[in-house]
Amino acid sequence: MLDANTPRQLESYLCGAWRKGQASPKPLLDAATGVVVAEIDATGLDMAEALAYGRAAGSALRAMTIHERALMLKALGLKLMEQKGEFHALSLATGATPRDGQIDIEGGIGTLLNYTSKARRELPNTRLLTDGAVEPLSKDASFSAQHILTPLRGVAVHINAFNFPIWGMLEKLAPNILAGMPAIVKPASQTAYLTELMVRRIIETGLLPEGSLQLICGGVGDLLDHVTGQDVVTFTGSAATGQKLRAHPAIIGKSTRFTMEADSLNACILGPDATPDSPEFDLFIREIAREMTAKAGQKCTAIRRVLIPRAQAGAVRDALAARLSQVAVGLPGDETTRMGALASLDQRADVRAAIARLAQDAEIVAGDPDQVQLASGDAEKGAFLNPVLLYADQPMNARAVHDVEAFGPVATLLPYDDLAQVAEIAALGKGSLVSSLFTNAPDVAQDVVLGLAPYHGRVMIGNRDSAKSATGHGSPLPMLVHGGPGRAGGGEELGGMRGLHHYMQRSAVQGAPRLLSAVTGRWMDGAEARHDIHPFRKSLAELRIGDQLVTEARQITLADIEHFAEFTGDTFYAHMDEDAARANPFFDGRVAHGYLIVSFAAGLFVQPDPGPVLANYGIDNLRFLTPVYPGDSLQVALTCKEINPRAAGDYGEVRWDCQVTKQSGEVVAQYDVLTMVARIWPM
Repeated sequence: MLDANTPRQLESYLCGAWRKGQASPKPLLDAATGVVVAEIDATGLDMAEALAYGRAAGSALRAMTIHERALMLKALGLKLMEQKGEFHALSLATGATPRDGQIDIEGGIGTLLNYTSKARRELPNTRLLTDGAVEPLSKDASFSAQHILTPLRGVAVHINAFNFPIWGMLEKLAPNILAGMPAIVKPASQTAYLTELMVRRIIETGLLPEGSLQLICGGVGDLLDHVTGQDVVTFTGSAATGQKLRAHPAIIGKSTRFTMEADSLNACILGPDATPDSPEFDLFIREIAREMTAKAGQKCTAIRRVLIPRAQAGAVRDALAARLSQVAVGLPGDETTRMGALASLDQRADVRAAIARLAQDAEIVAGDPDQVQLASGDAEKGAFLNPVLLYADQPMNARAVHDVEAFGPVATLLPYDDLAQVAEIAALGKGSLVSSLFTNAPDVAQDVVLGLAPYHGRVMIGNRDSAKSATGHGSPLPMLVHGGPGRAGGGEELGGMRGLHHYMQRSAVQGAPRLLSAVTGRWMDGAEARHDIHPFRKSLAELRIGDQLVTEARQITLADIEHFAEFTGDTFYAHMDEDAARANPFFDGRVAHGYLIVSFAAGLFVQPDPGPVLANYGIDNLRFLTPVYPGDSLQVALTCKEINPRAAGDYGEVRWDCQVTKQSGEVVAQYDVLTMVARIWPM
């Protein structure tokens, strides 16, 4: 285990080896005690070589299927979780309390594991993804198109912020590795020692193919000079720095993908219905206090602006001031501490300067930025700051509160006069990552959310119904988009499997269906079909894309329709009343139930004997296209469309294209049947 009290020079992991910079290293101080934790420098390291090494190493990731990558990351996440105690011990040096550390450490590892589960559950076990449906380009099905997603052949360069040295790395690393793209991680220097520790432990596992992950501890030097159109650069941090990176000549000139997630002036809104005697009022006060003090307010999603009905201004101010006064600030490892230190003394100086600018438009109503009251620790050596609450009586004219972010435990109360003013005030922040609304009134929720949504990446509604289960205003979740428009950077992270798309190229592939099927691994209409034994008699090892069964025909009678209606209770008039059915513009008389068609289709294609088909677990994309009348005959073409073997296990999923036609050749119904099929079945 690394000793946080023993300074050592951090190393970068580049081109398969740990390397030190070649200049005088800069000391990194414990945020709470001022003791030197480590030293950092990356001067003289060959960044062009690192990029070239990563690009070459990417072939190993691309050779793996998505499920293989997911299982690899799952094993990695479980291994890291076993070592979380070591990460927590060093995390205290960042100023984070153990609870803050959980957000960063368990939150980061949990995000990684969540991505692995979603990938295996939602994506096929392939090396590429199809995007959307097949687009027929000819009447005779001889020429079609399919959009596909394939991994870029470059490196994902992640430039991360100081406030989440582990979560910030893992939440980006999960989707780019799953997509099949290697990464170079550049953590913010102030807390890079924690990132470096985790990267050491990751490399030691030997689970990732060499070159999948590289690390820069220190400045990036000329790294961005060497990026190409196949690389991706992501940035998390201040809007000013992000704009400089976005304007880098190589990024512009080579059309390098650039994703920015910038700190923003997020808002929390109290609905006019949430009076002091309501549960929503209490939830609102609790949420603001939590967001102001978690990670000492150093979160990109923290609440900076608090919008309140003018009539409730006094009640909100008093309730918040009372709650914040009870927050014990001190050494992060102490049991009584509820808020630790900011990341550095320089960071505290920046926050104090920002508060001074805010005070030009607002008055401080709770907390003193210059007089630190501590439960433990030294206010001169540690970057401590008590929570500060301001009030701006005229928010439409208070420009500083919509332009200046104090990246610490600071928020400003902004009264609004009517509901229409809420979105207008929030929009003055020029785009934010998240906004939250506390209300129990549906009409308030509808009006406010529709007004907020264009300016925010995420909107959370809090009320009494979700109080126990809600994850909170400031919690980015793996399955939801993290990002926002305007000042927030205009980018997207996370968002479930959407996150993989940032590291993949979408291409429209056109050609004969037979060749498109070979490219995508998916059968499509117009491609070759094979007819031998019933495909339900084939195990996963024997089954091939295009294996097809064309059934005998079955005639639908009026007795069938009436029996199905009586048996199921579905006596909708179009099935039972000839005159009423004819009055319907879509029908020429009584029609068969759609689900009768699906049921009869199953009866036509199912092979009843025990065999490798273990279960039917669903139907996708069901559409009824042509009415079926008594006397019509149904026939089914069932074709193996996609085979998705599990990377681990003795079965896989098979998607079958099911097309039901009637005697005229018209398609009656079209859908996908989903089954579990054994990998091997004894004949």
